[in-house]
Amino acid sequence: MYVAVKGGEAAILATHDLVAEARRGDPAVPEISVAQIREQQALACARVMNEGSLYDQDLAALALKQSQGDVIEAAFLMRAYRTTLPRFGSSEPLDTAAMAIRRRVSATYKDLPGGQVLGPTYDYTHRLFDFALMEPQQAPSPLGWGEGMPRDAQNAGSPSVPSSDPASPGHLLPQGEKERAPLDATMPRVPDILGAEGLMEAEEPPEGDPRPFDLTRDPVSFPADRDVRLQSMARGDEGFLLGLGYSVQRGFGGTHPFVGEVRVGEVAVEFVPEELGFAVDLGDVTLTECQMVNQFQGSKDVPPQFTRGYGLVFGHSERKAMSMSLVDRALKARDFGEATNYPAQQDEFVLYHADNVEAAGFVEHLKLPHYVDFQGELELIRRIRREREERLAQEQNAMPEAAE
Repeated sequence: MYVAVKGGEAAILATHDLVAEARRGDPAVPEISVAQIREQQALACARVMNEGSLYDQDLAALALKQSQGDVIEAAFLMRAYRTTLPRFGSSEPLDTAAMAIRRRVSATYKDLPGGQVLGPTYDYTHRLFDFALMEPQQAPSPLGWGEGMPRDAQNAGSPSVPSSDPASPGHLLPQGEKERAPLDATMPRVPDILGAEGLMEAEEPPEGDPRPFDLTRDPVSFPADRDVRLQSMARGDEGFLLGLGYSVQRGFGGTHPFVGEVRVGEVAVEFVPEELGFAVDLGDVTLTECQMVNQFQGSKDVPPQFTRGYGLVFGHSERKAMSMSLVDRALKARDFGEATNYPAQQDEFVLYHADNVEAAGFVEHLKLPHYVDFQGELELIRRIRREREERLAQEQNAMPEAAE
């Protein structure tokens, strides 16, 4: 047994060298840098930050490099590092209404206050290979939506669809310059517009406005409150949430919500140190916020109105935020007295299975040695087969005797 352990240890150490060799690839090809991944694979970094529960673009890029682009392994690295960090407290609630907008679109209003801001998006690109990207590219001139740029620069450069409001800054500019017009200073969120008419469900903080639950420090119980559900989904697997969001619109649901608004941009993070007693600005983080608008026909106590699903995630992560908002609304079914017949409406199913790090660990642990367990099952199967064969032989021997 001692020899087997030593032999296994040597093999494991050898795999570390093989991993480093595989990660590097052909030495004739220049090595990719963490800065290149951070700047040129920002969407992948955003996913790692979300599922790793840690906002740090450099570490997300390092995790992707170290894991050869395996997003789940990269998220695992982020979470493991996160556990080593000291905790100073909680930030003040983020004010997404004051977001420095980089992208903002709505499927409900064409001429909404502030206008549609297309920003950087693949929504209007052709899904055809651009083979020119296989060659070194000349750096394009900045358009003002790069992360880390001043807010004024971001707002001054984002391509937008100007509002028809004569008071908007870009209304009187020539057509060629409207695309570079400064954005409106005020961009109210679409659900707030509906709420002003009394058509949107009101959202009020719980009595006393208690501190949100922290699922990284306390065990989850069911039925789970909404703050727990949103935390779990914010760091849940994007593909899993996408599948659940798709399911509520197709075979396991019949809803067809509207994107009230998706906005991407920078939001200030403020923290109140105990020794100061007032908020200080720690810097900006890039966030994606989505609010889905769903029709609700009303009940005995609630008049017909629109309800909302909410998603808020790190980085430019529209698909994740939209999926999260779809599932958030599905999980609010009990609040509206709706039947909970579908998987996406079951908080235990969603929260227990959304964590891809835990799911990957449980699936991949099957690769580890299970020699004793397997030998036990192997012996069980052999014994059952022997007993079956003996029973069949006895039955066959009994048949001629019965015939006589």
